[in-house]
Amino acid sequence: MLDQLIEYDKTFFIFLNNLGTANWDVFWMVITNKFTSIPLYLVLAFLFFKTYGLKKTLVLLVFIALLITVTDQLANFFKYGVQRLRPCHDDSVNTVMRLVKKSCGGKFGYFSAHAANSFAVALFFSCMLKEKVKYIGVFLFTWACFVAYSRIYIGVHFPLDVLTGIVIGLFFSWLFVKLYIFVIQKIKL
Repeated sequence: MLDQLIEYDKTFFIFLNNLGTANWDVFWMVITNKFTSIPLYLVLAFLFFKTYGLKKTLVLLVFIALLITVTDQLANFFKYGVQRLRPCHDDSVNTVMRLVKKSCGGKFGYFSAHAANSFAVALFFSCMLKEKVKYIGVFLFTWACFVAYSRIYIGVHFPLDVLTGIVIGLFFSWLFVKLYIFVIQKIKL
């Protein structure tokens, strides 16, 4: 059963990855670049600051840093624990796929830290700003979907790597939202 699921995943990856064209490669490389998200994070921090003030923003920044650290390090733990090859290192697909990046990255790719982090941040800020910023959730989840898909597009993750990252990012974000609210109420900010 697991072998069949992995085969479906590889087939779906080849389909999605080969939808790409050279005309769109630069766009998806910009989307997948982790530094591209920095302006968005700064805007989100500013919106939070304008809405809730300095003290709550400082606590929020600590929580966001911890959230990203947890999802990122958990992804590394899984990559070396599960040892699922990235598509570009997998001989069963690397001859029929498009690798848009100059290099493939590390040998293992289960699960996608990009997907986990982008969805974690999207849910966290959606929960925190939903009553103050109209459509913030729609915007942030659209952005997170673009980041997640970019990993398949450029050829460094299978769809199940991305889907697992999304689920883990959402779970930890939900947990950190609950913890943030608890801490804010406890210290009466």
